[in-house]
Amino acid sequence: MSDKSFLAWPFFDDGHRDLAQELERWAGEALPSLLEGAEAENNSDAVYACVARLVRELGKAGLLRACIPGAYGGLREKLDVRSLCLARETLGRASGLADFALAMQGLGSAPITLYGREDQKRSILPRVAAGTAIAAFALSEPDAGSDVSAIATTATRDGGFWRLDGVKTWISNAGLASFYIVFARTGEGPGTKGLSAFILDAGTPGLDTSERIEVIAPHPLGTLRLTNCRVPADCLLGLPGEGFKIAMATLDIFRSSVGAAALGFARRALDEATARTLKRRMFGKTQAEFQLTQVKLGDMAVWVDAAALLIYRSAWTKDVLGRRVTREASMAKLYATESAQKVIDEAVQMFGGLGVVRGMTVERLYREIRALRIYEGASEVLKLIIGSKVLETAVAEKDRVSMEHGTV
Repeated sequence: MSDKSFLAWPFFDDGHRDLAQELERWAGEALPSLLEGAEAENNSDAVYACVARLVRELGKAGLLRACIPGAYGGLREKLDVRSLCLARETLGRASGLADFALAMQGLGSAPITLYGREDQKRSILPRVAAGTAIAAFALSEPDAGSDVSAIATTATRDGGFWRLDGVKTWISNAGLASFYIVFARTGEGPGTKGLSAFILDAGTPGLDTSERIEVIAPHPLGTLRLTNCRVPADCLLGLPGEGFKIAMATLDIFRSSVGAAALGFARRALDEATARTLKRRMFGKTQAEFQLTQVKLGDMAVWVDAAALLIYRSAWTKDVLGRRVTREASMAKLYATESAQKVIDEAVQMFGGLGVVRGMTVERLYREIRALRIYEGASEVLKLIIGSKVLETAVAEKDRVSMEHGTV
């Protein structure tokens, strides 16, 4: 049983604690039957069917309401990052696919929550909360991952329509989603200044979602090919040229939640390792009695708690202070994903040969954690962002002191 003492931290209110308890109950009671077959088989059809099932049942249980503001069927008045993080941590502890199903409903709809017109919000967000519309976020391309300025997909005005042409790849829920938030070049300026965002219905002629991508921890992932793909002008999200701002504002929210999913994986690995060492006997005593084992468990516990503090600091700052949290969210995702990789690796080591047997929980976690260090900001990119923010703060403080002393 994972440590729940963190729920008493001042980052949370009773509503957050109630949500965590509800998620925990649902994960214990409903989730096992929903996952049957999907995680045991490396079968993309089974995985796609499982995620569709999970979205539907999460919606029926009211748990997707954490992804949507209250006016459209959501849990709280505003999109609450602490709720998203608690949901991802709790589901991640139980199942990577369950976490994925909820996370993509949030990531794929957040641009509409943040920048959509009222008619767009009312048309889409209630269906996302109910689990009757599956969302997707289409930013990456074959030559544009970390470098968003390299996006080559184009959107050309064509009377009362926009015509989209290009290729998007590494797109979660590709081929499963009801709609996609697609980022394309409209040319208002160079690089990131010339990008816009569009709501693309999955049934739009010219959209090909048939190409799937198989990865080590199976989930719905694929490539979108857009050929003369015409969308009505009112499918533009925000204003022309606001695409980069929309993408970064969305990632400001969801990077913390990626860290929370990693935290859920790490907590589960620590639980599994602790239970294993208490049962496993060697050289006449349990593995837990060896000081080396206790040192490893101590390191793992510190990594878990430090990650939790960074994640919920970032989420609290966004929710309560209402500030941009580029620095805080980058720190949370970086540390949580990197430390979770270490926690899980130590857990596999403690299991010995059993740790690499297909179907063991720690083996599944070992495969699932790896992608989190790449998507929504690779660790190397996050370090650059954090470093630039440190310098930005230092320069601003230097300028402030200079002005106070009249030396500027």
